Amino acid sequence: PGGGSIGGHDLFGGGDAVVKYVLEGHDRGVNWASFHPSLPLIVSGADDRQVKLWRMNDTKAWEVDTLRGHVNNVSCVLFHARQDIIVSNSEDKSIRVWDMSKRSGTQTFRREHDRFWILAAHPEVNLLAAGHDSGMIVFKLERERPAYAHHQGTLYYVKDRYLRAYDYQSQRDNPLISIRRAGGAASNAGPRSLSYNPAENAVLINFDADGGSYELHVLPKDSANARGEVTSDSRRGSGCSAVFVARNRFAVLDKANHQILVKNLRDEVTKKCVPPDANTDAIFYAGTGTLLCRSEDRVFLYDVQQRTAIAELATPFIKYVVWSGDMTLVALLSKHAIVIANRKLGHSCTVHETIRVKSGAWDDAGVFIYTTLNHIKYALPNGDSGIIRTLDTPVYLTKVFGNVLYCLDRDGRNRQIQIDTSEYMFKLALIQRKFDQVLSMIKSGSLCGQSIIAYLQQKGFPEVALHFVKDERTRFNLALECGNIEVALSSAQTLDDKDTWHKLGVEALRQGNHQIVEFAYQKTKNFERLSFLYLITGNEEKLSKMLKIAEMRSDVMGQFHNALYTGDVRERVRILETSGHYPLAYLTAKTHGLEEDAQRLARILTDAGVPVPAVDPSVGKLLKIPTPITKDDNWPLLTVTKGFFEGVLSGDMTEHDYHAFADDDLANAGAGWGDDGDDLDLGGDEKDTAGNDPFADAGLVGPDDDAQEKGSVGDDDGSDAGWDMEDLELPAGMSEMDGGDANDELQMDEVFVAPAPGVPASRKWTMKSSVPGEHAAAGDFDSAMKLLHRQLGVVNFTPLKQHFVDAAFATHARFACVAGGPSLTLPLGRNWTPENAPGVVAPPALTASLPILEERLKFAYKTTTEGKFGEALKLFQSIIHSTCVLLVETRREVDEVKELVQIAKEYACALRVEIKRKEFKEDPKRAAELAAYFTHSTLQPIHASLSLRSAMTLFFKLKNYNTAAGFCRRLLELNPPLKVAQQAKQVLQACERTPTDEVELNYDSRNPFVVCAGTFTPIYRGTTSVACPCCAAKFVQAETGTTCPVCLLGKVGAEAGGLVVSPSQR
Repeated sequence: PGGGSIGGHDLFGGGDAVVKYVLEGHDRGVNWASFHPSLPLIVSGADDRQVKLWRMNDTKAWEVDTLRGHVNNVSCVLFHARQDIIVSNSEDKSIRVWDMSKRSGTQTFRREHDRFWILAAHPEVNLLAAGHDSGMIVFKLERERPAYAHHQGTLYYVKDRYLRAYDYQSQRDNPLISIRRAGGAASNAGPRSLSYNPAENAVLINFDADGGSYELHVLPKDSANARGEVTSDSRRGSGCSAVFVARNRFAVLDKANHQILVKNLRDEVTKKCVPPDANTDAIFYAGTGTLLCRSEDRVFLYDVQQRTAIAELATPFIKYVVWSGDMTLVALLSKHAIVIANRKLGHSCTVHETIRVKSGAWDDAGVFIYTTLNHIKYALPNGDSGIIRTLDTPVYLTKVFGNVLYCLDRDGRNRQIQIDTSEYMFKLALIQRKFDQVLSMIKSGSLCGQSIIAYLQQKGFPEVALHFVKDERTRFNLALECGNIEVALSSAQTLDDKDTWHKLGVEALRQGNHQIVEFAYQKTKNFERLSFLYLITGNEEKLSKMLKIAEMRSDVMGQFHNALYTGDVRERVRILETSGHYPLAYLTAKTHGLEEDAQRLARILTDAGVPVPAVDPSVGKLLKIPTPITKDDNWPLLTVTKGFFEGVLSGDMTEHDYHAFADDDLANAGAGWGDDGDDLDLGGDEKDTAGNDPFADAGLVGPDDDAQEKGSVGDDDGSDAGWDMEDLELPAGMSEMDGGDANDELQMDEVFVAPAPGVPASRKWTMKSSVPGEHAAAGDFDSAMKLLHRQLGVVNFTPLKQHFVDAAFATHARFACVAGGPSLTLPLGRNWTPENAPGVVAPPALTASLPILEERLKFAYKTTTEGKFGEALKLFQSIIHSTCVLLVETRREVDEVKELVQIAKEYACALRVEIKRKEFKEDPKRAAELAAYFTHSTLQPIHASLSLRSAMTLFFKLKNYNTAAGFCRRLLELNPPLKVAQQAKQVLQACERTPTDEVELNYDSRNPFVVCAGTFTPIYRGTTSVACPCCAAKFVQAETGTTCPVCLLGKVGAEAGGLVVSPSQR
């Protein structure tokens, strides 16, 4: 085959390609040429460092212009798909953007060490990619978020250099005025934000160009008929974040002079204010006369009239502020979090996201709807959040009407998105306890799914979750959680496995329903527990039958236990004798006065040559089992009214009935929830017959079988009816007093209504806390470990186990109550006073505190001075461990904790070096290196002196006199005691006579370094290193991924956010 073809086929598809134009103009080799996507234009780049623009028609092509600016070969050049610009890159390590209309450069992006070679533009999204020597970058040239603001039913936004108005109801979109582009023709200088004044029909448009600027426009009276003319009444000024604060006033931040300027609509300054924080870099509207001032880690509510900060809130770096319609709630949007607060900046909740938050809007119900790069999501006032739907491309929410979201896309087009609000409205109704709405949504069947079930379980409504569940195992677990023993029994009979019956037995025993406990034990063949159940319920007849079952099963221990429970001494003697325990059988018979059996057993022992034990019959006596207080019946239960969901969903009452009860504050009377006829169906498995069931052989049957044998449930003696609620013969006339018949039901106010359980104090500690110590104190070790992993990169939690346990036990006191009952647990808070409001939970009183750790630090210093390095190392490590469960109040204390960790880390690293040195007694060279490293630790003067004395001695003996002299000088600078100073001076004089080093060491005192805590080698300045995120100990790059040997907690090289030990750090 010839050139340019493969297998006889032309590589370019047929061989009919002909040269149409030859473009000559470059002086050196052309590297790239691109066609414009829609216009008859060509752009090219070459080694002559020039970019040339060409135009073409059907007959010819010619050069239009040359763009000069690159200082090395132009590698690639192309037209931007969405703007009138040309983008080029070059071997001069730069990317340049050129304005096509002005034929001049507008922007330049540079890299320090990489040449650019290739460019690509995304065909649909406003993204560019550039390849360089060490990789690739993806970037955009302009801000894509449109500037917008809405008032009532109108949206004002900027698109294509026009301010436009969009009417939500009629969906009419009109241009109002044209606006100038800030910063000349710079392509990324679109408006950042927009503020609207409905009283004066004016807008403020903010730009980032030129260090921050704004334009003030008064809109035409007839905005509907406007055609985009530039208004004569427009003004321009410099400053950041211009927002209206009153009817005819607006505020603008002057960063250069650190002032907030209040101006009138003629752009005249009427007031100057000093921002509440020196780092204030943006302001936002917060109602008439007030502003939100943003600094790096907090937001201030600032009163312009009083020139004072009313409130402040610690937040991440805030980018946008969205107020609810009634100005009662505010959402503060940062890059990866949303902080919701009230009008006075009282913190409500924080929602964290893993991808960028783009925009948000409040709906009429008080739910915040927001968008990320990929999703539309919701946030409830209590902090719960969830996904509403996914997005193909990012959008910016402007308004929420019912189930319709109005938004702008990146092209500035208004869009409407239908959403399903049922999930978050259901959760909101549940939080607000609007149970009638919840019931309506349940009956409509619009909700389902595991997420709703899990949410209901988490929020303490398992009885509602039970309504959604069809899977029997999930249904069984939910029924156990809400104590619905009837539903649990029904599910257990369907599942019919041993584990299910065991769980049912445990729950039934907790409720005192020993009939179901008996049935569950029978199903699991749990003979030991069954015997003990009959013992505590006083059922001697069935205990005797259990003895027969044990005998049938040849279970010797079971026989003996049942004989012990029933008090049958003869049977115990027989069992012991049968099993060959003759001495024990003789003791049992003799002790309990069975003389005939004792004499017979004595003869057997004598014949066998075994000595007969001596027994004092007057000492022993028969142990009788106490008679149970409650016999046969289930344990009595407190009679309570059914909850709203249990009553209405089960059909026992209507929604109207429930509200009638609630309105009158009455409760249902009688023997609980059900009637006497509502007996439990405790029927056993029909497949079990008397032929193969040991219970049937012994005459032990379930309650249902027992009823079948009797032939009628009516034969029951009524002992299973709970409390005895007999009819009373009232005196004549008493019924007339109530205005009803004597046979009417009892009044509903005779029933005690159990109060709903409150939120435990331990849960309140963790609700809005990011302090690991509070989570550990609450006993929630899992969340404490997750926080420590995120904040400090902790991967080894073994050293923290005892700290967690101590924190949990130290913050709770337990008081014994009723004998045999559970103890009462009370939280122990600190800083409690009698003036505290009821229901206010004090923060937990943790075992670790700053004064305690400071005392431990002093003791560690003392131990170090005494030379007990191993013990001292453990003390310093324990200080680092204790800070993981520490809680302090103020920012000053936070700084003290950081300083404490730094000190403990320095000493732990230094002591590890010294302990390592002692292992190299046979290697004086390595020992000298480690001694030298030890002297470069940040230590107390006394310890620094001791380390320098040690190094001085070692190096002098090693004949490294020059380095030893350096140690002498450093030691003398510390003003040591007279005796030590004299010795140092003598050594210095001896070293200065021969200022040389005989042994070459890996130590350079003139080059600053830190010691790797893993390899004990120096890491000199400029060398790449990694650190432990927990204690900040330094390591060489090769130690990445290992567990830090200094603190024993962190993963070397991991990323972490920093320890939170105080609520003030939020």
